[in-house]
Amino acid sequence: MSGEVEQARPVVRVSAVVLADAERGVLTVRKRGTSRFMFPGGKPEPGETSEETAVREVAEELGVAITADRLVCLGTFRAAAANEADHDVEAVVFTHPVIPVGEPTGEIEELRWQPIGLDAYPADVAPLLSEHVLPGLS
Repeated sequence: MSGEVEQARPVVRVSAVVLADAERGVLTVRKRGTSRFMFPGGKPEPGETSEETAVREVAEELGVAITADRLVCLGTFRAAAANEADHDVEAVVFTHPVIPVGEPTGEIEELRWQPIGLDAYPADVAPLLSEHVLPGLS
């Protein structure tokens, strides 16, 4: 034993929203300039609650309005960050009834409906989803 103490990794805190469709699975997004798919959502603005962040981010990323009163907290999950090397992400994840979604807006490059209940998820799915959230939705 070297006696060195392992340094805690910096944590990125976000809110994320699961929009599930019985036929297609759950909606995932890939941000421009990245390679991993994740749930719509993002980092809070100063003073925002997790719910307010979720509502704002879905509007920015998908161009649709969801309402805080229809959000249900699924839990808080932590995993290696998909887009920030040597960081963890801690996400407050909400479910919301599915809504019609057109083309991605803002920083979103691509939308993909991800089937759930798989034995393994594609390598381009963010660790938070593949390791924690998606297995719990099956």
